[in-house]
Amino acid sequence: MSKVVRIGVVGAGSISESHLNAYKNNKEVELVAICDLNEDRAKAKAEKFGIPNYYTDYHELLANPDVDAISICTWNNSHAPISIAALEAGKNVLCEKPLCKTVAEAYEVEQAVRKSGKLLQVGFVRRYASNTRIVKQFLENGDLGEIYYAKASCIRKLGNPGGWFSDVERSGGGPLIDVGVHVIDLCWYLMGRPKVKSVSGNTYNKLGNRSNVQNLNYYKAADYNAEINTVEDMANAVIRFENGASILVDVSFTLHAKKDELTVKLYGDKGGVELEPELAIVTEKYDTILNVTPQINNLSFDFVVGFQDEINHFVDACLGRKETLSPVEDGVEMMKILCGIYESAALGKEIQF
Repeated sequence: MSKVVRIGVVGAGSISESHLNAYKNNKEVELVAICDLNEDRAKAKAEKFGIPNYYTDYHELLANPDVDAISICTWNNSHAPISIAALEAGKNVLCEKPLCKTVAEAYEVEQAVRKSGKLLQVGFVRRYASNTRIVKQFLENGDLGEIYYAKASCIRKLGNPGGWFSDVERSGGGPLIDVGVHVIDLCWYLMGRPKVKSVSGNTYNKLGNRSNVQNLNYYKAADYNAEINTVEDMANAVIRFENGASILVDVSFTLHAKKDELTVKLYGDKGGVELEPELAIVTEKYDTILNVTPQINNLSFDFVVGFQDEINHFVDACLGRKETLSPVEDGVEMMKILCGIYESAALGKEIQF
C-alpha cells in the first residue's frame, strides 16, 4: 500500500462529520469517495470536503479501486452487511459502534475479517482518548491493583434523538446500544477485558420520547419523527465476569432526572479512578488517602480530539505501523453483553454465558 491511505466514507449523516474532519486533518489520508442514500447529502459533503466521487449505492463505492479503506457511518442494521462487503472487496474498515445488531451478525463479520485478512476497527472512540491512555498506564503498572468493580452512568433527562435512533428495526435498541455501549466498553477495556459470566438487566418504556416537552433543545436526528419510538427510555444492568469483577451501569434517553449525568468510575484494591466527569485518581500512601488530579489538557473526554486520535490510529493500522485497540473480537464480545442485557430484560431473569 502507498504511504497515503485513500478513504471512502459510507453514510453522510452527523457522525460522518467527525470522521471527515479527522481524515482531512491527517496528512497521510486522501478522501476519495463518499456514499449516502440521499444523493443531495452525499453531493453536499463531497463538495464541502473536496471529495471527487459520490455515490448512493455503497457497492459502487466498494468497486472503486482507488479506495483502500472505509468508514461506516450508517444505521446500525447496515453495519454488518457493509462491513462484510467491504472486507470481501479488500478494503480495511472502521465501523462505527456498535459492530452490528445481533450476536449472529457479529460472528459473520468476525469470520469475514479472518477470511479476508483485512483490518476491522470498531469505533470505540473513548478507548483512544488521552484520559483513557493515562489510566491504562496506571493500570498496566499495577498502581491501582486489581480492578474488581466499575460503575457507569450516561443519563439524559431529555435526549431521544428520534429518527432511526428511536426505530428498533434500524438501531437495534435505544440508549443501551447507542450510548451505553461506550461506557460499558470503556469499563470492560480498562478492566482487562475479562470473560463475561452473566448479565442481569432491565429496560423501561415509561415516558416515550417526551416530544411534548417545550423550551428545551437537544440533538435530533435528520429524520426525526415524533411518531416513531420503539426503543427503551432507559436501561440498567449488572454485568458479572468470571474473575469475580462486576460492572453496574444505567443509561437513558429520557428520565425524570434533575440533570444529565455522565460518570465512569473504576475501583481496585490499591486505588480507584474516575474518568468522567473529570479524570481523577484515588490512591493511598503512608496511611493517607490521596485524590490526584493529573495535569493534562483534557481531564474529560474531548469529542473532537478523541475522534482525531481514533482516526489517526486507524490510519497507522492501515499502514501497518500499529495494531488497532478495538479489534473485531472486542466488537463481538460487546454485542454478547448488549444482547444479553436486552434478553435478560425481556425474559425477566439473569442470562448465563
